[in-house]
Amino acid sequence: MNAGATPSERAPGRPEGAAAVVIGGGLAGTTAALALADAGLRVTLVEGRPRLGGLVFSFRRDGAAGPLTVDNGQHVHLRCCTAYGDHLKRIGGHHLAPLQDRLDVPVLDAVGAGGRPRLGRLRRTALPVPLHLAKSLACYPHLSPAERAGVVRATLALGRLDLDDPALDATDFGSWLRRHGQSPRAVEALWDLVGVATLNATAGDVSLGLAAKVFKTGLLSAPGAADIGRARVPLGDLHDTLAGAALREAGVQVALRTRATAVTRDGDGDGWRVAVGSGPHGGRTLTADTVVLAVPQREAHGLLPDGALPDRDRLLDIGTAPILNVHVVYDRPVLRRPFFAALGSPVQWVFDRTGPSGLARADGHRRSQYLALSQSAAQEEIDQPVGKLRARYLPELERLLPAARGARILDFFVTRERTATFAPAPGVGRLRPAARTQVPGLFLAGAWTATGWPATMESAVRSGTAAAREALTELGCPPGRLP
Repeated sequence: MNAGATPSERAPGRPEGAAAVVIGGGLAGTTAALALADAGLRVTLVEGRPRLGGLVFSFRRDGAAGPLTVDNGQHVHLRCCTAYGDHLKRIGGHHLAPLQDRLDVPVLDAVGAGGRPRLGRLRRTALPVPLHLAKSLACYPHLSPAERAGVVRATLALGRLDLDDPALDATDFGSWLRRHGQSPRAVEALWDLVGVATLNATAGDVSLGLAAKVFKTGLLSAPGAADIGRARVPLGDLHDTLAGAALREAGVQVALRTRATAVTRDGDGDGWRVAVGSGPHGGRTLTADTVVLAVPQREAHGLLPDGALPDRDRLLDIGTAPILNVHVVYDRPVLRRPFFAALGSPVQWVFDRTGPSGLARADGHRRSQYLALSQSAAQEEIDQPVGKLRARYLPELERLLPAARGARILDFFVTRERTATFAPAPGVGRLRPAARTQVPGLFLAGAWTATGWPATMESAVRSGTAAAREALTELGCPPGRLP
């Protein structure tokens, strides 16, 4: 549904009748739009793509194995991702992305004894923190007894860090781990095993502040905080279809294939004008009391008016990091588990995507299986040709999964997100802006803003909530109605 220009009906001191434009239809933008609409604003959401969801989306592929619904990348959430969980409930999709009863991560070491992969598990018990992981760590075969003891000491030290200490942002996590006696093997087999997947960088390239946020929140805040949730439907079903239905039900006007080209103050200085172009109805202007920019940092930089931030160009210093996803369809099941992580291999995390993809092909007594490899911090491989990636990863899968040896490959393809996340490098914290800008009525949202979280779905949702809360506070929304 496309929205035309709507004059603002400004009502100072109350949100009802006020108009808002949200630019960007990813998780941050949809969260902000829903919160503003729920508070009584007339909201228009504009998105340049033909769909909602931003970097969390699905597409159809007709390959040799039959039609597949493919997620652009494997996304998971944790029980501690409470804002994302609330967002799923708000759009009616909470039951479609269930959590594990208890954290359980199979970890295969490709260089086990005798050439056979060695299986370890990271799983929790019902004991209180930090004892909930004690049994798992004591039995973890990928570390020596001395390394396990060192991990315990480092974990306790990590728990004592103050997340509000700005000095943490200037230090890299790898140096901190070395100072706390962590061997290269301990970093690979535990800290990077978790950190690369959640931060999209190895320990030496990560701000200690962001790493401490991940480990303190996920492993040390509550016994079940790190229980893993995954969508059992395509991500597009959640963050395009269901999100779109929720927006329309809330009264939000959704304009897809409509890109914002300029954001300027209204003539009387009491509102905003958003120029949109390249849509099906050509260029036009939307007027609003409130504007939320929920787009990537470089796009936000281009739309922000002068004076909105103390140093707008600092947004350009927030780097980006890629994620590569390798997709393989076998002619038979080769993996019995829903997912696993790997050590001693270029393979990082492998997920069984057969069910969510809609693949239900039967071939006699055999059933094909679709696996997706999620490869974070993929700077060296993101632009490699498919043939080279195939030659690299198929033998590795056979090494990790003996059942894959001799199985026929029905389909092999890759998806690439070159700017999947912001780079969590030391110093990035001082570059991330808050939701409120220096000009009234203009707010920022996006996983890259100052949420305190790394670039995750949780960070995106929290940023949208923060932007809406600041906007409603400025409009005089009663505290009980703030998101």
